[in-house]
Amino acid sequence: MTSKRQIKLGLVPMGAGGPSKHNTWLDPEIPADASVNIDWFIEIAKQAEAAKFDLIFIVDSQFITPHSPPHYLNRLEPLTLLSALATHTKHLGLVGTLTTSYNEPYNVARRLASLDLISHGRAGWNLVTSGDAGTARNYNREDHYDYDTRYGRALEHVEVSKGLWKSYHDGAFPRDRSTGQFLDPSKLQPLNHKGQYFRVDGPLNIERSAQGEPVLFQAGDSDQGRDFGARVAEGIFTHAASLESGQAFYKDIKSRAAAYGRQPDEIVILPGAEIVVGDTDADARDLERHYHFADQSFDQALAEFGRSFGWHDFRQYDLDAPFPVGALEYARNSFFTRSKQLTELAVARGYTLRQMIEHIREPHPGAFVGSAETVAREIIRWFDAEAFDGLNVRLGHPANFRRFTDEVIPIMQARGYFRTDYETTTLRGNLGLRIPTNA
Repeated sequence: MTSKRQIKLGLVPMGAGGPSKHNTWLDPEIPADASVNIDWFIEIAKQAEAAKFDLIFIVDSQFITPHSPPHYLNRLEPLTLLSALATHTKHLGLVGTLTTSYNEPYNVARRLASLDLISHGRAGWNLVTSGDAGTARNYNREDHYDYDTRYGRALEHVEVSKGLWKSYHDGAFPRDRSTGQFLDPSKLQPLNHKGQYFRVDGPLNIERSAQGEPVLFQAGDSDQGRDFGARVAEGIFTHAASLESGQAFYKDIKSRAAAYGRQPDEIVILPGAEIVVGDTDADARDLERHYHFADQSFDQALAEFGRSFGWHDFRQYDLDAPFPVGALEYARNSFFTRSKQLTELAVARGYTLRQMIEHIREPHPGAFVGSAETVAREIIRWFDAEAFDGLNVRLGHPANFRRFTDEVIPIMQARGYFRTDYETTTLRGNLGLRIPTNA
């Protein structure tokens, strides 16, 4: 039996180890320099494409401290990396993170349009407003933009970028050697944008790709973030702690999108997932627990805890005193939604700082952990329940990823929930998104 909807899959590589994964690089199967090793990225991109994944997603940030995880300390710039991967793949979508707070629309639009042409229509943009407040000081600003400014800039940034991608109408380049006509000037359109945050004349000096323009992705769980995503995004990266919370988020985003006159199938929702496959369910749970504690120590977790709070240093506090609720003030222009959730949890449970770090370190059993049959069944159950349209699979330990591609995906394929071959050569086509015309 074939499902009308098809599960979508993204791969999120974290090289030497991302948040809460400080020791992943100790795995002998991972090159110690994985985060800057293009050969490693090419290899995993080919693995993902062989398994028929929809996309590979490269996360990014531009502020670090000595306590940042290894992958953040030393990694390749997303679009440079994705341009290299484009020449070694044919179908895999190539999604990179770029901030609207510290980039100009013209430059972003041009770089993404270039990737889109290099890849023959497989580019995607994960647009962020930057959560690490320290980024401001790397871009000639003393303070990070407040929430309203960040989202105001982001909305206008997207408007300008999309306008620039429409600089050339379809068929603008006849390239007719018999007449000597290279450009049809009637199909060149300046932008002449004058807004609150940006002034951009245009036009952009690059034509449209096979998919028209890059696919827009967004991740944000605050009310402003959700509304922004529902308004402009075509893909949403999120987190689903349970099937019920996934369903609630799915319904909320799709209903907000409808309020903006959009169709529900114009947005693909992809929560991140830690997937662990074992010989049995018990074996997989043992592996999950082993990975969790091996990948980060208590001291590493304590040092990294401050990231959501604008990298406030929590090591200065007495571990056994009540949780320092005043630290929430340092998160105002950082990852405030997450910081507020953590603070409220600590207060509600009366946690000390030590207990809070231990709570974070305590493994919380994942939904997609078990034998190949169990993992496939749970993914399908969540998908049928409309908790998501697909998953962003976090690549941690290579052996575990191989078990997912070699054992779980064939079960989903046999049950009609995942493709056995790519539908098209573009990211839009494989995600089931329309190709915008610009006649």
